[in-house]
Amino acid sequence: MQGSSGLPSGPGTRGAWGVLAVVLLVGVHLVRGGTEEWPTAGPPQPLAAAAPDHAAAVARPDVVPAPLPASRPVHVRVPAVRIDAPVTGVGLDAEGWIDTPPPYERNLAGWFTRAVTPGEKGTAVVVGHVDTPDGRAVFYDLGALNKGHRIEIARQDGRTAVFSVYGIEVVPKDGFPAERIYKAAAHPELRVITCGGGFSKQKGYEGNVVVSARLVDVR
Repeated sequence: MQGSSGLPSGPGTRGAWGVLAVVLLVGVHLVRGGTEEWPTAGPPQPLAAAAPDHAAAVARPDVVPAPLPASRPVHVRVPAVRIDAPVTGVGLDAEGWIDTPPPYERNLAGWFTRAVTPGEKGTAVVVGHVDTPDGRAVFYDLGALNKGHRIEIARQDGRTAVFSVYGIEVVPKDGFPAERIYKAAAHPELRVITCGGGFSKQKGYEGNVVVSARLVDVR
């Protein structure tokens, strides 16, 4: 059964925030090729070699910055793919699903306010549209990232949490592995998510691009 946003619904899909996050950015039905600058091939998709090594992902890095106290994120930069955008808070919509930034705000990312803030102990979540009916959006090039690329999150307290990417993958909307992707972490982690995978005008994108990163520096 599909909910009003084209997302899985029914028993077990609403509860802990990690399960609610299954619906992130799913069901945003966008028509690819709507502008001349918009390649018909669609946004870049992660390479198989960029998939996270889950055994390595749980291993503690040699140097782990101390977790930061809570402070709202205000800006995200990903120099490798020229992402440079303000961040707003997103919560749950009227139906109890995780909300997204407004589709007309093409260069705006959203931090899920029921998760930790980036740099805190645990898993922070930042979301954004891959495209809009007018063309590319903030996370259009997210799938072009590779392991080792940096994600910089400027915080309200004046500090910048710097994360190193250790995995990029496309996961299906149906059977989204929420427990694995959103589980609480022993160290500061980050997930950045947008739509991805195959696309049809009838159903929109079939999956989500998920970038996994860990805190490696604080500036």
